[in-house]
Amino acid sequence: MQYKKVGARYWFSFITAGLVGQIAWAVENNFLNLYVFAAAKSTIYIPIMTATSAIVSTFATILVGVFSDRIGKRKIFISFGYIIWGITIILFAFLMPSNANLTYFPIGLPMVANVGVISGTLIVIMDCIMSFFGSGASDACFNAYVTEKTNEGVRGKVDTILSTLSLVSIILVSLIGGVLIQNSSHHPYWDIFFFVLGGVTIVAGIVCIFLLPSDSISPNKNQSYAQNLIHGFKPSVIKKNPILYIALFGFLVFSIAGQIFMPYLMVYAQQTLGIINEQFTISIGIIIFCSCVLAAIIGQFVDRIGKNRVLIPAVGIAVVGGIIMFCVTSQVGAILGGIVIMCGNLLGIAIFGAKVRDYTPHNEAGLLQGVRMIFVVMFPMVTGPYIGQGVSYIQGKFIQNEFGDWVILPNKYIFLFASIFFALSIPIIIYMIKKEKELSNTKAIVELNVNKKINKK
Repeated sequence: MQYKKVGARYWFSFITAGLVGQIAWAVENNFLNLYVFAAAKSTIYIPIMTATSAIVSTFATILVGVFSDRIGKRKIFISFGYIIWGITIILFAFLMPSNANLTYFPIGLPMVANVGVISGTLIVIMDCIMSFFGSGASDACFNAYVTEKTNEGVRGKVDTILSTLSLVSIILVSLIGGVLIQNSSHHPYWDIFFFVLGGVTIVAGIVCIFLLPSDSISPNKNQSYAQNLIHGFKPSVIKKNPILYIALFGFLVFSIAGQIFMPYLMVYAQQTLGIINEQFTISIGIIIFCSCVLAAIIGQFVDRIGKNRVLIPAVGIAVVGGIIMFCVTSQVGAILGGIVIMCGNLLGIAIFGAKVRDYTPHNEAGLLQGVRMIFVVMFPMVTGPYIGQGVSYIQGKFIQNEFGDWVILPNKYIFLFASIFFALSIPIIIYMIKKEKELSNTKAIVELNVNKKINKK
């Protein structure tokens, strides 16, 4: 396997765009859940928001990914996409009832509505708008850019670093949120929170205009735009790239496991375990820092050891972490379990992601990003949060919010079922490895026969 060194400019572009993109997603995937809970006083909007934004993100990735391939451009979509992404984040500042005196639906329906319902609905809508621009810039074009600028010899390392950025971003966002929100219980500064993080995303987009190299990909106009939209779903393409789709299916099951507990993690820590204020910030910081360091250290050796040799142990770590989280109730126990499950989750995401890149045809990186989104984002985010909410009814605890509604709190069963789904990805991994060996042997036989014919001549 060729080991290709990644240049400093590319590393800087990967980390800059990757980190800020993950900061924006950390706002969406974690703090928006707290925000909508604070605004609507109910967990009902969490799975709705997660599912709808995933569907919008997938369509955005398909549309923008195919279009960027067709015109041979990535840079403009990444740079200006981040700028618009940042603007949409700022707009969330105006959707909290305390920041906007909302009493009626803005479209003028002749009815008085619960202010929490209005605010929750508007946050879900704005999340979909934000997700469209964010996915077009990050999931469609930035992911394709990384695929095109790396090769099989370095992708394990690159994807491990990129996967740790998701947790690094949560540390940064949690620190900002800790100051502005968690430790300001009498008056959480949600508006300043969104202005700061939206501003960072806008600045990153401006930096990318000068940082990213000029586009070097050739426009892909072999088919019509409509044909390109369905390219990744054609039976002929699936048959031609079997391992790619097996890897995506394994990634799908693994990602569902993550979505069973991740959307509820912060609400679980605060509302169920009672870890709040400084304790919450410290706990999240320790979990993320330790899991990132462990994943980054292991990630340095993934390409040399072999992705397949590391993948099953990584999934096993995630399974054990979920079991620990299911069994513990103390802050110390939650920190330990959190480190283990997050480390396994990071490594699994990184290696699955690298395998998908390895088997993505080089000239079809943009075309196939939408397929990746369906397997890795849309299906998991549509199903996982509802599984998490459903299993919380097992020995469920209800609380009454300030609007008089009884709402369910997430409980320990989200981690037990996450472990089950993590484990379900292992048979798929074994099948993928078996299929790789079969294809490798077939190629070796074909090459041997070709060489024999050449020697006879």
